[in-house]
Amino acid sequence: MSQFYGTGRRKSSKARVFLTTGEGAITVNDRPLDEYFGRQTARMVVRQPLELVDLVGKFDVRVTVKGGGGFGQAGARDARSVERKKVGLRKARKRPQFSKR
Repeated sequence: MSQFYGTGRRKSSKARVFLTTGEGAITVNDRPLDEYFGRQTARMVVRQPLELVDLVGKFDVRVTVKGGGGFGQAGARDARSVERKKVGLRKARKRPQFSKR
């Protein structure tokens, strides 16, 4: 039996995710997914990565989430982070308009 581990952050939420081979049970903080997240969209955000690669019934997912609100916790299983704003740019990547004259 193999186990995989990953972390993710969103806003002030932090999630630790453990994947083990099994029949597809998803638990969040020792509670079933449907009981922990009341809204359907939050549940969909958690299931989406497994549905994308067709592994819904093949792994058991155990998530430990701390901090933040409902959608922040649902999105925390994603490891991507927000890129910081750079000096001289208007946003993280948007440059000021170039004057041609």
